[in-house]
Amino acid sequence: MTSAAGPDPCPCGSGDDYQACCAVFHHGADAPTALQLMRSRYAAFVKRDAGYLARTSHPMLRAKLDSKGLRASFALAWSRLEILATRDGGADDRQGMVHFRAIWRDAAGNEQVHEERSRFVRDGGAWVYRDAGG
Repeated sequence: MTSAAGPDPCPCGSGDDYQACCAVFHHGADAPTALQLMRSRYAAFVKRDAGYLARTSHPMLRAKLDSKGLRASFALAWSRLEILATRDGGADDRQGMVHFRAIWRDAAGNEQVHEERSRFVRDGGAWVYRDAGG
């Protein structure tokens, strides 16, 4: 969606407008691939959408999600997502891995990097984040 101020680019870095990209998943649609789930979860951190992060986490992780940890992540100034590699995670797969870097700035304006190999699995047919260990 474009406002009077101009387009609202999706934080995931796809180049698409947020409403046509990750907002679709944030509002209830299931991401069809592990990569799209990864991108939409990054956008959820940027948009501070704790509900989406909980919904797209493996059931074993949902109980471990704490508001203190999410508040700390939400306080960061996320600036961009870089996808480094993927393995599996397609429409017909049961598991997948996305290797990424998420860049943020600290309070002093210094660029910081969070790099991870996220593992994703299907739960009830939908992709969910399993852990950082792939």
